[in-house]
Amino acid sequence: MAALKAVRPAISCSSSCFESGLSVPLSKVGFVKMPLPSLGFNGGNNARFSLVQAAEESTVAIPNGCAAVISGENIRQMATNGKAMNIVWHKSSVGKIHRQELLQQKGCVIWITGLSGSGKSTLACALSQALYSRGKLTYILDGDNVRHGLNRDLSFKAEDRAENIRRIGEVAKLFADAGIICIASVISPYRRDRDACRALLPEGDFIEVFMNVPLKICEARDPKGLYKLARAGKIKGFTGIDDPYEPPLNCEVSIWLD
Repeated sequence: MAALKAVRPAISCSSSCFESGLSVPLSKVGFVKMPLPSLGFNGGNNARFSLVQAAEESTVAIPNGCAAVISGENIRQMATNGKAMNIVWHKSSVGKIHRQELLQQKGCVIWITGLSGSGKSTLACALSQALYSRGKLTYILDGDNVRHGLNRDLSFKAEDRAENIRRIGEVAKLFADAGIICIASVISPYRRDRDACRALLPEGDFIEVFMNVPLKICEARDPKGLYKLARAGKIKGFTGIDDPYEPPLNCEVSIWLD
């Protein structure tokens, strides 16, 4: 077994100063000399390494000249998530609890769902104003607003609608983790997509609000003129007309309007 040794001084991550010695503690960066031939590489440009970070000082070695091993407790392995490969979650010393203490509030997601014209955006703005007057920090993720930027590349086809909700759910999760009360106001017609967003957060941190307003009332309101266009066949796949809306089965809040 050929051990890797630091051949240059370690660098302190806090002071950026060089230190003497061959050992490299966890909070420092060191340089090692690695004999590539003994690892089975031919000197080409296609060689690739994956480094694993340990939670305490570790020993790195090359057994049989072909693989690296790291000893230590709580080793965080490289992961693959979707199409992202060789990624490691980097945990901060300042967590959600600290941010909530700073803001004096609990981060959560209030997910308002319902047909177009049911009053989702109106409720979201009124709720945000009410919480603001009480000294609470909120942010609204409005379905139309998000499509002006983050989701501008998505259409209204079923697969793009699912991706639209997935992205909004992930952003809402980040806001909640930041200690902010995130109010998502979005049609989100498919139950499975809303349930997937709920699953991103701890129990109790996702509050689903269903604007239970009949289609005939929403269509009579038609604040954007979209129902008229859908009835005329100028908009295809419009929720409530030629695309289904799946109402929640176990929402926390249901607002009725007959």
